[in-house]
Amino acid sequence: MSTDISGPVSTTRPDPGGDASAPSRFGLPTAIALVVGSVIGTGVFGLPSALAVFGPVSLVAFVLVTIGALALALVFGALSKRIGGSGGPYVYARNAFGEFAGFLNAWCYWITAWAGNAAIVVALVGYVEVFVNTGHEVGWSIAIALAGLWIPALVNLSGLRNMAVTQIVFTVLKIVPLLFMATIGLFFVKSANFGAFNGSGISLWGAISAAAAIALFSYIGIETASVAAGRVRDPERNVGRATVLGTIGCAVVYILGTLTVFGTVPNAALRETKAPFTDAANTIFGGQWAGQAVAIAAVVSGLGCLIGWTLIIGEMPMAAAKDRLFPKAFLRTRGDIPSFGIISSTVLASALVVVSYTNFEQVFTTLVLLSVFTAVVPYLFSAAAQLFWLLVRGRKAEWPHLVRDGVVSVLALVFAFWALAGSGYQAVYYGAVCLLLGVPLYIWLKIGRGEYGEANS
Repeated sequence: MSTDISGPVSTTRPDPGGDASAPSRFGLPTAIALVVGSVIGTGVFGLPSALAVFGPVSLVAFVLVTIGALALALVFGALSKRIGGSGGPYVYARNAFGEFAGFLNAWCYWITAWAGNAAIVVALVGYVEVFVNTGHEVGWSIAIALAGLWIPALVNLSGLRNMAVTQIVFTVLKIVPLLFMATIGLFFVKSANFGAFNGSGISLWGAISAAAAIALFSYIGIETASVAAGRVRDPERNVGRATVLGTIGCAVVYILGTLTVFGTVPNAALRETKAPFTDAANTIFGGQWAGQAVAIAAVVSGLGCLIGWTLIIGEMPMAAAKDRLFPKAFLRTRGDIPSFGIISSTVLASALVVVSYTNFEQVFTTLVLLSVFTAVVPYLFSAAAQLFWLLVRGRKAEWPHLVRDGVVSVLALVFAFWALAGSGYQAVYYGAVCLLLGVPLYIWLKIGRGEYGEANS
């Protein structure tokens, strides 16, 4: 069912019947790889340690979070069928609630992308330094981190075809060892390693909620296929499929992988380690070589994640710039790649990396939490946009489908609010400040267009 969208975004959807071999488009496998590659970064390799304090009850939290993430994935799939072009949460919010809501979503998501890249690359450095710079000299750590940011940027700037091939290769290389640990490792699980079901010392529901506050952020990135929808072949069909299949694939890796680590590493040791998958691999196979192999997998995983997110940091602001809701400089391209968005955002991420290594605890940790908050805001708007459409225009749909879609939308909206609450008071405080910092930019853009009130276009 078609939907009216003011501005040029509505015209950016490629013709599904067009040339499928065009180099500016990629198919379903790459779209799935983009989702999986963007969701699974270096964080998964430390996730079991963060959850160990709660015990196996955290697996219950993971299942609940996975249900919410799947609901959100279905929402993105439904929205992508009705609203065309790249931009994802930006175009959905703009279509449903107006240009100011669209701008705030684009602003939030852009911050998420480049600040998140800084977080990913710092975690990646820790695994690189298993092999080099083992003394953690700050100067070399910064150099490794900057290389980790600019190599993915160069891959993207070299062309969409190179990015697509590299993303698929890196996704396979990261998924294979994780799936191996999540399947073969199950045969080495010992019940004695799990510890108390709820080892947190708080109530059962309190432990589930606290564990969920960690686990639910593991799925940030499931929307990336919708953000790059304008580059996907037959997006009405493939964006939704890629989002749902990618989310399911990530869920399998997360839940089974965490279960394996919980069952192979004693809970007391798991609470102290910084490399839980490395310890689990060494326990299963013996020796240090297995742990080093996991470190290599973590480096590959981080680079693959950065390649996907580096494309996204150019796509989102370019979509907004086409509607004159971001500076027009973001329209600059190299071939068909949003070069200005990629380069400028990578420069910002590089600056954040330098700051993080000079004042890590006070600055970097806060900004990581901030990037989580700014990611969840667009999720909330997307779920609200789908629910709004169902209530206003979905009445002609068949009742069973309307009820199903309504339940999914409400579940996704609740999930988004849960994510906001779980991000913590400090993140919400700084996130709100950062969100409102975009208002002066919006005023400047409106003045440049000579507009007062709603756009006349």
